[in-house]
Amino acid sequence: MIPLLTRYGARLAAVLVLALGAVIAVNAVTDDPSEQDAQHPSQAAAEQQAEAEAAYEEVRYLHVNYIDETAGADVAVKADALADFAADRAESLNSAQEDADQAEAEAEAEAEANSNPTSVDIPSSCSDYSGNKATGCAMALDNGHDLEQVGCLVALWDRESGWNEYAANGIGAYGIPQALPGSKMESAGSDWETNPVTQIKWGLGYIEGRYGDPCGAWAHSEDVGWY
Repeated sequence: MIPLLTRYGARLAAVLVLALGAVIAVNAVTDDPSEQDAQHPSQAAAEQQAEAEAAYEEVRYLHVNYIDETAGADVAVKADALADFAADRAESLNSAQEDADQAEAEAEAEAEANSNPTSVDIPSSCSDYSGNKATGCAMALDNGHDLEQVGCLVALWDRESGWNEYAANGIGAYGIPQALPGSKMESAGSDWETNPVTQIKWGLGYIEGRYGDPCGAWAHSEDVGWY
């Protein structure tokens, strides 16, 4: 009886050995160890930790305020630190854009001001005017002033007299340039009371002697209300 069982046990053991060998052989041919490792839960966790470490290193170099906060911290804390840095970075970029927009607007305003620093209407020629203004324009150009200076002169005497050669105020100022007293204009001609050319001639001489040019007189008038 025992020999029979022994023979059966030996045969069974042999079958088991062959089956195990076949399984091992199949695994050796078909399985990819790296794929198995990648699918292992511990491998995925390690990869997440590595990614967090890489992100943390970027934060550490770019934003030193987070070093103490995240030193030795876990993935969640480092992710929060990275999110804070991203938010700060976005706010900084928005602020930089706002500063750039403001600087551009200021540059445009400055360029516009430089192109017309007196903020007056500049004529294209004396033909833009008529009457006493046209005469004043021609005389200003003859005195060496440009059209911007003419614009200042027109604005100045628009305010003072409306270019009316008979304009007078209660304190004795008279004529287009509002000479005070009006008799000062006699130095330019005896017809100072009625002749706009005489008044303009005197007025231009006064402006040039005291302010250098009409725009200088206009700037003074803008500041204090008279020239």
